[in-house]
Amino acid sequence: MRDAYDAMAPFYDAFSGEYPVYRAGRLAGIAGLGPEPGARVLDAGCGTGLNFGPLMERVGPGGAVVGIDRSAGMLRRAERRAAAHGWDNVVLVQADLETMAPDRIAALLGSVGAGAGSPTSRAGLATYSLSLMPGWRRVAEHLADGLGHGARLCVVDMQQPVGRARWLAPLAELACALGGSDIAAHPWTAVEDRCREVGGASVRGGHLQARWGTLSAVGNG
Repeated sequence: MRDAYDAMAPFYDAFSGEYPVYRAGRLAGIAGLGPEPGARVLDAGCGTGLNFGPLMERVGPGGAVVGIDRSAGMLRRAERRAAAHGWDNVVLVQADLETMAPDRIAALLGSVGAGAGSPTSRAGLATYSLSLMPGWRRVAEHLADGLGHGARLCVVDMQQPVGRARWLAPLAELACALGGSDIAAHPWTAVEDRCREVGGASVRGGHLQARWGTLSAVGNG
């Protein structure tokens, strides 16, 4: 799938359904995550950098975004996006989140931004990326452990549409299959398991689900 994303990177933004469908979930998740000025945000599976603009509006020049993706092609697009906007506080890392240890996550966040000592200045965001990973549960645990107690975490991902939108299920299934996502994964449950003060949003007929909260040391206590 990494090679597929390398190949589709130049066309991804145009054909991903971002503005008609998926941006709504992205913006809901970032609003719920609520990173403050000066925060350092880990963008897990950042792709072409579609989260960067909304995140930069919140963290400002004193904050930083660390974008991680295993696809070199997607990261090249993300680098161009950051350069075009003059976002020199975006740091891009090519790595496989399924094998990234918590201590490396912590080290990456600790090396950027102005608020290097405060757990509350750290946040993690995964938009439409965990459902691509067979080992998403392990990835979510490593993200939570690397961010640490008191940091914020948000997951945005996809499921079958519900209610009146159920008739769109075949289209949702097709979109997920083409992108390699598991529509039945429901990775936002990791936030519910590891966080307190959990909030959420359901948009586009329930197809897009966002959950956010503040990380507890273990579980949601």
